[in-house]
Amino acid sequence: MGWPAMRGSDNIPILPAMATRFVLIHTSHAGNVGAAARAMKVMGFDDLVLVAPRWANVLRKEEAIQRASGALDVLEKARIVATLDEALEGMDHLCATAMTPRDFGPPTVAPRAHFSQLAAAPPNVAFLFGTERFGMSNEDVYRCHAALSIPSNPAFGSLNLASAIQVIAYEWRMALGGFEVRDAGPRRDAADAQAVAGMLAHWEKSLVDIGFLDPAAPKKLMPRLNQLFNRAQPTPEEIHILRGVAKAMSEAALKPKL
Repeated sequence: MGWPAMRGSDNIPILPAMATRFVLIHTSHAGNVGAAARAMKVMGFDDLVLVAPRWANVLRKEEAIQRASGALDVLEKARIVATLDEALEGMDHLCATAMTPRDFGPPTVAPRAHFSQLAAAPPNVAFLFGTERFGMSNEDVYRCHAALSIPSNPAFGSLNLASAIQVIAYEWRMALGGFEVRDAGPRRDAADAQAVAGMLAHWEKSLVDIGFLDPAAPKKLMPRLNQLFNRAQPTPEEIHILRGVAKAMSEAALKPKL
């Protein structure tokens, strides 16, 4: 069953997805809770549950609010529960995040490979994260269907809690279809053919003025420049600059020598 689209405090819609829950078990640092909320919102998720965190008022701590950096709606919606059973209510598929190898437990899988299988028929999924210092307990890992292992440097695989959440949230969002990439640059309209032709005519005269182009033996200089500017697709503003350069070249060439 899918969830309806939610709207954050800034009225930006959070895209609908199957029920996705991030569960933090015995979290110690308020800043990590805020950073987790931010990481989730960036990827369009907003169901955060804390299991017996170190601080009962962790969601209201200043460090959590600051690190949330605009994801206050996720913090406000977050729930604190006493047991993992309460946190997992309604979830179908449980994914542990455990870097430490274990002799027994669910299969260890890379997030991308596992999520590509889940996305075919997305379940209500919960991602479980343990304490910052010790990670998840064996008992909690044993309850899960898969143990996610983020591929990382074998010599240094330690990830900050919020960083791990960001990676998992990103991979799951991409498996569900992802977001469109938005062009952050200004719109760039190329000058039309007439403007390019006028600029080239101006350049041809200036190149003759400075002695670079021999009008009696032009070879293929101008057609080559034409092809160059066709590939470059200059804007009207750039055409204006190039014509200014041509004008300066002619003026310099025709200036009386002292």
